[in-house]
Amino acid sequence: MWVLKQMLFKKQGFPEEGELVLCTVTSVQYHSVFVDIDEYEKSGLIHISEVSPGRIRNIRDFVKEGKKVVCKVLRINKEKGYIDLSLRRVNESEKRRKIDEIKKEQNAEKIVEITAGKIGIKTEEIYREIAEKILQNYASLHEFFEESAKDKSLLEKFDINKKYLKFIEETIAQRIKPAEVQIVGSLKITTFAPNGIDIIKESLKKAENSANGKIKINYLGSGSYRFFVEAPDYKSAEKLIKNATETAISNVEKHSGTAEFSRESA
Repeated sequence: MWVLKQMLFKKQGFPEEGELVLCTVTSVQYHSVFVDIDEYEKSGLIHISEVSPGRIRNIRDFVKEGKKVVCKVLRINKEKGYIDLSLRRVNESEKRRKIDEIKKEQNAEKIVEITAGKIGIKTEEIYREIAEKILQNYASLHEFFEESAKDKSLLEKFDINKKYLKFIEETIAQRIKPAEVQIVGSLKITTFAPNGIDIIKESLKKAENSANGKIKINYLGSGSYRFFVEAPDYKSAEKLIKNATETAISNVEKHSGTAEFSRESA
């Protein structure tokens, strides 16, 4: 189980109205809940009417001190420093998305922590060195590390201390897998040849070979086959699916059959 721990990453200023924020419950009163907004180092309040839909008999059935909760910002008074929050207006999809965002940033901070341990310096020291340069151009460290996993030259572009580079690159490679582009579609094959099954098998085998084995083909039924490719970028994925489908179609047509490819959402 992943524990949502206190993070090094802090945003400046106030959150925006409607923004989702991760909070830690600090005090539960009869009609309200006080929280710390983890990402902003500010405090907020959840009125009992914003804790859960319907009548609440005991507010502690829903929240307790120390609990991490995802809230939506309702109102902000910057002059007085008041931030009103809602717990009940956050749906499950929004909650999952926010927690996933936090988990990714925790993973990025873990990369910094591991790197600091390898070098023998404090985590906060290397975090400041990296964050000050990166967060001016990226929304989060994880976003930057994800890009760096694809393009190692990015680290050098930001003039990060050279004695850190090797260790950061190693740890990024260990903990972040570059996001892959997926293309999915189905190939409908029709043949009335006596050796139709052999023709189909041969066509699909040639399709796999043309994609260097980087394509998955599954039988869907009624002469249709699912083609699935995954590649580091869209251009590479397009090339793989194009080679595979054109090879299969060409071989089927050579034997007086027909084949048609249609895309699906991955």
